[in-house]
Amino acid sequence: MYLPDMYEVHDHVVLLPFMARFNFATLVTADAGVPFASHVTWEVHPQRGPLGTLNAHVARPNPQWQHFANSQEVLVIFQGDHGYISPSWYASTQPTVPTWNYMAVHAYGVPHILEDNVAVYRHLRALVHEHETSIASPWQMDEAYMEKLARGVVAFEIEITRLEGKFKLSQNKTERDRAGVIAALVASPHPSDHALAGAMQEHT
Repeated sequence: MYLPDMYEVHDHVVLLPFMARFNFATLVTADAGVPFASHVTWEVHPQRGPLGTLNAHVARPNPQWQHFANSQEVLVIFQGDHGYISPSWYASTQPTVPTWNYMAVHAYGVPHILEDNVAVYRHLRALVHEHETSIASPWQMDEAYMEKLARGVVAFEIEITRLEGKFKLSQNKTERDRAGVIAALVASPHPSDHALAGAMQEHT
């Protein structure tokens, strides 16, 4: 990923919570030089390994898990808040152009398939628990269905070996220009713009 110094984020204490929040991410592998991508929900374990560990699963008919046999590094792309930035929002009058603000993290590592059924069940239960806890009447998964489901997926883990974070949030602009961008995003009718404004306030 192209990483100008002003946008680069090194601290995994910042990056790992970001990944956990935006945990629907893209797994990218290569097979005989041809890229392949799947869109996957991830568990993020900050305490497992120096940079954390990722767990996920894909459907067994998905051929991507077979790419793991080459023991090559794979890429997982986490995409956070993002949005269009209009030059009309800047306080300064100097010539400028539209741009796009965004937050992204690239995580690298070698995937290993989870062969232990207990580990697979634990992973599936954890995902269900994470996403059902905010629902008023959470769904309860029964063990028989869990066992059937587990046979249809391939679960795996990736100990993270490299992390690249890029938070492009108008750091190249003056404080007044950034304030103008934030104000315009807050006034937008789109909730995604409000989230981007909050990210700018937090990280710039």
